[in-house]
Amino acid sequence: MPTTHQASNRPLDMLHGLNQWVLDNWVGVLIAITAGVVIYAALGLLNGLVQRLLKRGAGSAPFMGVFADALSRTTHVFMMLVAARLVVGFADPPAGLVRIIGFLFTIVAAFQVAIWLRAVALGVIQLRSDPEMGGNETLANASGLIRALVSVTIFAIAAVVTLDNLGVNVTALVAGLGIGGIAIGLAAQGIFSDLFASLSIIFDKPFRVGDAINFGSQTATVERIGLKSTRLRVVTGERMIVSNAQLLNKEIISYTHLTRRRVSFALGVIYQTPPETCAAIPDMLREIVTANGGSFVQSSFVGFGASSLDFQLDFDVLSGDGAEMIAVRHAIGVAILRMFNARGIDFAYPTQTSFTAAPDGRMIMPYPSGPDDQLSSE
Repeated sequence: MPTTHQASNRPLDMLHGLNQWVLDNWVGVLIAITAGVVIYAALGLLNGLVQRLLKRGAGSAPFMGVFADALSRTTHVFMMLVAARLVVGFADPPAGLVRIIGFLFTIVAAFQVAIWLRAVALGVIQLRSDPEMGGNETLANASGLIRALVSVTIFAIAAVVTLDNLGVNVTALVAGLGIGGIAIGLAAQGIFSDLFASLSIIFDKPFRVGDAINFGSQTATVERIGLKSTRLRVVTGERMIVSNAQLLNKEIISYTHLTRRRVSFALGVIYQTPPETCAAIPDMLREIVTANGGSFVQSSFVGFGASSLDFQLDFDVLSGDGAEMIAVRHAIGVAILRMFNARGIDFAYPTQTSFTAAPDGRMIMPYPSGPDDQLSSE
């Protein structure tokens, strides 16, 4: 076991050995220092050049500005250690010096990468939340929380990677972090479920504020997307508040980006309608649809109903506006009624005809049909 006197002399011995190495290898040391300065200066120039190129392209591609901002956070310590790492072998340095440079480089490089990743992640979030870039208000409100989560996650990973590269057994640490994360997740699974659903809505954009959607049996307009819930204004005027996780678990129909709307009419005419008239009905319907602003799709005879001859009419209204669709549908419906009345085509409605049987089984009318029947009944 070394004495206290011997332990206190170790730094002095190391310093003496370093001085002796410099004296013995001063030419190699001078070359290494010169090469390191040149590499450091070259890295700084390259970093500045790449930043300028990215900033020039940021006008057409905003994400280039994010990468330029990330590169601007490159530290001088990192560039110096990169240069030292590249030239450390030129002068056959002592093993202790190599280990020190490698140790410092591992720590600084890990946290430099973490700084870059954090800058890129936060820059992307800022772009997504910028109103001038069509950003989302919810993401802007949640940016503080997201910034904290991103920072803690990235730097925690950097710390674990650094310790692992330095030879520290991080298995127990990772296991502890995993168990702690599982416990927190189970305790707040409802909150995290809605939070991640909110982020999914923000980034995937199945709908936005102001969109008209159908959720379940309700048609509503999206008023606000929050971290935990989304506010909807249903067509009857009530305000519906739905958790984000529940909202994404159901099928959603969006009416916002429609370019056309399909309308179908089921028509029934009476069985007394002549076959020639029935054959002409599809052409009549095509003429009506075209004359009233619709786009004809198809019309045909579809079947024999209980009390009607059934026809189907399908047409499109080439607009996503619901009010325009209603107006065109109304105009076409009235025009069909007007044309059928003008041509004597009767719409069918549920009817039932009763017949009376004579004593011999013949079918007879239940009322007198002539003078003889009238006399016999008297």
